[in-house]
Amino acid sequence: MKCGLEIHVQLETESKLFCECQTNYQEAPANTNICPVCLNQPGAKPYPTNEKAIENALMISLMLNCKIDKNFTYFMRKHYDYPDLPSGFQRTSVPIGYEGELNGIRIREIHMEEDPGQFKPDRGIVDFNRSGIPLVEIVTEPDMHSPEEARTFLKELIRVLQYSGGARGEGTMRADVNVSIEGGNRVEMKNINSIKGAYKALKFELVRQKNLMKRGVEIKQETRAFLESQMITVAMRLKEDADDYRFIPDPDLPPMGITDEQIASVAEVMPEAPHNKVKRYMETYNIDEESAKVLTSELDLAEAYEEVSKIIDPAFAAMWMKDELKRVLTYNKMSYKDSEILVEDLIELFNMLQNKEITTKAGQRIIEHLPNNKQTPKAIAEEQGLIGIVKDDEIIAAVEKAIEDNPKAIEDYKEGQKASLNFLVGQVMKLTRGKADPGETVKLIKDRID
Repeated sequence: MKCGLEIHVQLETESKLFCECQTNYQEAPANTNICPVCLNQPGAKPYPTNEKAIENALMISLMLNCKIDKNFTYFMRKHYDYPDLPSGFQRTSVPIGYEGELNGIRIREIHMEEDPGQFKPDRGIVDFNRSGIPLVEIVTEPDMHSPEEARTFLKELIRVLQYSGGARGEGTMRADVNVSIEGGNRVEMKNINSIKGAYKALKFELVRQKNLMKRGVEIKQETRAFLESQMITVAMRLKEDADDYRFIPDPDLPPMGITDEQIASVAEVMPEAPHNKVKRYMETYNIDEESAKVLTSELDLAEAYEEVSKIIDPAFAAMWMKDELKRVLTYNKMSYKDSEILVEDLIELFNMLQNKEITTKAGQRIIEHLPNNKQTPKAIAEEQGLIGIVKDDEIIAAVEKAIEDNPKAIEDYKEGQKASLNFLVGQVMKLTRGKADPGETVKLIKDRID
């Protein structure tokens, strides 16, 4: 299998690419964020290209390790006939960045486009609020060889776009997925709107193409639509080549130069890309790759980890933030930013753990109460009665009582049912109000049973 992607994502700007209409198309009533320019009315000419859109596209290109074309950049007219495109052509720039790379996948080119309107074929209506919003299109080489590899790449790419602050993320993503099996023609699947959709479309298309090849049927070079509701692809049209779009330079838009000063000013404010941050965390904080990837999964979490690691041992902080903090955030379906957990709260909690003021189990309970809570970890611990670690003789007494009260669990454990041990640990934790160390408790129970 060979797979290449063409990913379109809206750029983060207040106004459209060639006019002053607002880009909050989802909040506005249909066909209100429009003007003669984005409707291409007779005599209406495009404004000079939105400078913020150019800067954002340039930043994304640099974050994806692209070379920058410093020659004149200009827009082409890409002709095709569709109800959401009032002009009959789409303005598409020549590449701004080229020959980039992200985690081993080559980036062929990055360019800008104007978004078309939203056509609803089932109702025969078009909303032009979206028409003219700036897009960045990222085109990869066919370097992905499985649906899983394509899914991983898309997740990494969306993370880079979120870090950049210059694009609107997965919610505005539309991907065209090109796939072929050795010996067959390339098939393009259009307008896939999510990472999950791209994965499902590839899984289906692989099975479809393999079955055709088994029966000796030639795979057509065509464009297919992915029907997410049915998880299948259906034929749309034979695949176009570039010549079919009749590209010509747009005579209404002057060419633009990208200067060294412009590149330097963008690079100066550009955040560190997540894949570069992963490498730095592994080297600077001496943590493994999996931990570094989890900690950089969102920019606010990564920044919090760096602040915490100035005070707390980085390995200890990484373990708790990767495992326990992410567990709590995932359970509550929120980002670190949404949780409103302060760096100071994490430092206080980790200090309490390292100073043995609380047990690991108590720390887990405290961190569960931190999201959207104005109380400090110490205040939560005092309120819940979690301060302090019980003495050894108290733990031994609790272990002996748990064993005495649960003879059936002892029999089950001796017969090989390991879950019984967890049950007994739970009983001890209940008797000590969570203040016993779980690891020590396991050892004591095993010693007593043996």
